[in-house]
Amino acid sequence: MSDNDDIEVDSDADKRAHHNALERKRRDHIKDSFHSLRDSVPALQGEKQSIKQASRAQILDKATEYIQYMRRKNHTHQQDIDDLKRQNALLEQQVRALEKAKGHTQLQASYSSSDSSLYTNPKGSAVSAFDGGSDSSSESEPEEPPNRKKLRVEAS
Repeated sequence: MSDNDDIEVDSDADKRAHHNALERKRRDHIKDSFHSLRDSVPALQGEKQSIKQASRAQILDKATEYIQYMRRKNHTHQQDIDDLKRQNALLEQQVRALEKAKGHTQLQASYSSSDSSLYTNPKGSAVSAFDGGSDSSSESEPEEPPNRKKLRVEAS
């Protein structure tokens, strides 16, 4: 054997050792990933302390089941959110309609209650119905929010 043959043998051995190291690293990464997946699935979270650990196939099966369960749950929650948004929009529409109706009835009441262009305010002074002002509130003051119905909770 010549010196060149020894170098090639060492080179082949180095290549094999390097390849084996890379393969070991890849397998360790896959193993760690399966452990991480196992720890993420609630049905498998206690498996690392148990005597019989879940196989890779069992981990994949349980992870698939859990993902499908979470998708169904998310879909249900999204439907609930959409229903609540529709309900909220309807309630807001009802509030606007009631506020509009309230405004019309107040306007009609003020026109029908005044027999002349002058009336007496609560302080006793005469005020013109056409002056555009009122003593009760000004435009710069915010109105009190309308009383909202509160949910009554019965003790059981």
